[in-house]
Amino acid sequence: MPPRGCWRTWQRPEGCRGVEATQSSSGEAPGSPRPAESARGAPSAAPLNDRGRWLRTLRFEAVDHVPDEEFGYWTDTLQAWHRQGLPPNVNSDPAADRYFGFAQRHRVPVDVGVHPMLPPRVLEEDERHRVIVDGLGVTLVEHKGGASSVPHYLRFPIQTRDDWREFSKRLDPSDPGRYPTDWAERLPAWRRRDYPLGIAVGSLFGWLRDWMGFERATTACIEEPALVEDMMEHLTELTLSVIRRALGDLDLDFADFWEDMCFNNGPMISPRLFRRLMLPRLRRITDALRARGVDIIFVDCDGDIGELVPLWLEAGVNCMFPLEIRGGTRPEALRAAYGRDVLLMGGVDKMALIAGRAAVDRELARVVALAEQGGYIPHVDHRCPPDVTMDTYLYYLKRKRELLGIPEPPAQASPLVRAASR
Repeated sequence: MPPRGCWRTWQRPEGCRGVEATQSSSGEAPGSPRPAESARGAPSAAPLNDRGRWLRTLRFEAVDHVPDEEFGYWTDTLQAWHRQGLPPNVNSDPAADRYFGFAQRHRVPVDVGVHPMLPPRVLEEDERHRVIVDGLGVTLVEHKGGASSVPHYLRFPIQTRDDWREFSKRLDPSDPGRYPTDWAERLPAWRRRDYPLGIAVGSLFGWLRDWMGFERATTACIEEPALVEDMMEHLTELTLSVIRRALGDLDLDFADFWEDMCFNNGPMISPRLFRRLMLPRLRRITDALRARGVDIIFVDCDGDIGELVPLWLEAGVNCMFPLEIRGGTRPEALRAAYGRDVLLMGGVDKMALIAGRAAVDRELARVVALAEQGGYIPHVDHRCPPDVTMDTYLYYLKRKRELLGIPEPPAQASPLVRAASR
């Protein structure tokens, strides 16, 4: 590895799709001069902050090291790690991020989804199960024994056009609850930030699947396309209307969609249907984002996303996440196919962490070479499962930081984590 401070030397290519220098990527205020770069391509001025490092990495610019990020954890994982030495107060992803010393990255609290959520109702209950109607109106069976287990779904709230008309009342863009009441008071601190700040821009098919169920949503794309187009159009207009205020008030760094719409053998709907139903609407949202300087737009989709990547790129979505290896997505294959048109986050196989230290070493050797090309932030490809021991996870963090030149965690991180990093 080269010494820290000159970790890699690529420069941002001209015309890289969707990655335009509309904001300062040094972490300084827009319009400020960028630090001079040394002959080896790394910034020679003050160290980068979290914001500058994140932006420069995803713009194929020189950085001191890649951002230190991870996806998150299942509740069962943190509970298992409590028995292995994790403090009991580390019981959420934000608390774990602080404990393990990761870089900051946040979203503004703007809601483009269902609002308000309904109060959950318990319909029946026994020693092992609970039948509830959740905040969306989905009736499901919860298993009490495991917080990470998949519920059994009994009924979804949208089956007919009349159901959709009633449901859409909770998708009103003028609902004042879509922004926090203290939005204006928070703006000065956000404008002074030294970390990446983005905005969630919702979903099209993924949310339809949640509201209709997989079978109903997929068959409706073929048998009732007018209903599906009506629902997706409503969501598109909702998103465009709601995010307008945030885009006017802040220079945001990223936006993200959620579209879990792939299995391990490909997408839930055909690329032809994606192009017809989703692509033009996604493009309207990404065009609005880029018009306000948001040039890093990622999609969260598990499974094998290969057939949809070129369509997402055409729609202006230029970053793929979380690159689920077991699901059939390989970050190195996407880089080979699309070059610097595609940005990448994730792609470290969680199964390697289950297998132990030797497998972790092999997995990290695979991703380091890709990370050195830029445009890629490697981390575990989904929430860390409870099969991963805390000891192996700490070893993974230690080796990843060593190989990628990431410094020891800051002082506020746990002494146990800092000790494991030495």
